[in-house]
Amino acid sequence: MPTSLDPQPAENEIECGRCGANFYYELARCPNCGVNIYEPEADRQPSHSPARQENWFSALIRRLTNKPHPADELFGAAINQAELFNNLLSKVGGNRSAAERLIEFERQKNPQGNRIAWLNQAIQRWERDNRSTETK
Repeated sequence: MPTSLDPQPAENEIECGRCGANFYYELARCPNCGVNIYEPEADRQPSHSPARQENWFSALIRRLTNKPHPADELFGAAINQAELFNNLLSKVGGNRSAAERLIEFERQKNPQGNRIAWLNQAIQRWERDNRSTETK
């Protein structure tokens, strides 16, 4: 017996947060109210407002100059950290515990640093230590 009077979304549907309509999950806009599912805040401004025109213009300039999208600016540090960790992980042959031990060693040497600094130092130390053992 259903517990709700409203129909539940099918497996390939989502529910609009604004109006409650169910629609196919790959659509970017709700067919009922027109809200942008991925950027609902963008729909709050009228399309003719100066802020919206400035956003469109800055997006065009960003594309032409290959500047990063604001999302890249927000998540850039996390992406950089993941790339550094993967680099260190490849150097230690995929051994996660060895990579974490190297990071922990750098953390103990520089407690005021951050994970990106510790990763950079661990990579540099590993390269320095392994370069000296390869030349012997």
